[in-house]
Amino acid sequence: MSDGMGLLSSGLSMTDLGLRIRARRRAQGLGLEQLAELSGVSRSMVSEVERGRKTPTVLVLDRLATALGTSISRMLDEPAGNALVLLRNERQRVVRDPAGWERRILSPVLPGVEFEFMRTVLGPGVDAGEFSPHQPGSREYVAVEVGCLLLAIDGQASALEAGDSVYFPGDCRHGFANSGAVDCVYYLVMDLGHAGPHGAGRRGDVDG
Repeated sequence: MSDGMGLLSSGLSMTDLGLRIRARRRAQGLGLEQLAELSGVSRSMVSEVERGRKTPTVLVLDRLATALGTSISRMLDEPAGNALVLLRNERQRVVRDPAGWERRILSPVLPGVEFEFMRTVLGPGVDAGEFSPHQPGSREYVAVEVGCLLLAIDGQASALEAGDSVYFPGDCRHGFANSGAVDCVYYLVMDLGHAGPHGAGRRGDVDG
């Protein structure tokens, strides 16, 4: 059993995270099997995560969020309202993956808005894996600050260097890797458009 402190920088426990995932799944009328099918995450892993008994990798958490038509940031935070929101560095959510990379969420969660602005650091030689397609109409933008990013869209790879930027439709399979000898730092903006359940289809069960 894990308390998830290796994954989350905040005080949110794995139990609380699991309860949020379960509540959203049930609100959308989905069973465990259906969420497993939509996300490509094994049923046993979904069950363990919902009960707070196992810490998901960032990839697993992203696939669950995608299948539920939302983002990791909405899983971690409550909506902040529509007024000005100042996120000091220490208040920004950071999720860390044991594979050697981290994602810092720079945008607040707003009511009815499925949007995420992130800063990601991939360690040397780290492959973050392949992320499932989001719903049609989703958009993603990437800008590389440091190092070299290998971006794969539906299996087609492109090498981005510091200063390069790219746009791609979010309803594609997309993977991020750093084949260099130094950290790769990049920013990603994800606009999911209309929120709602999403049938991403099976990509092979992931246990994380």
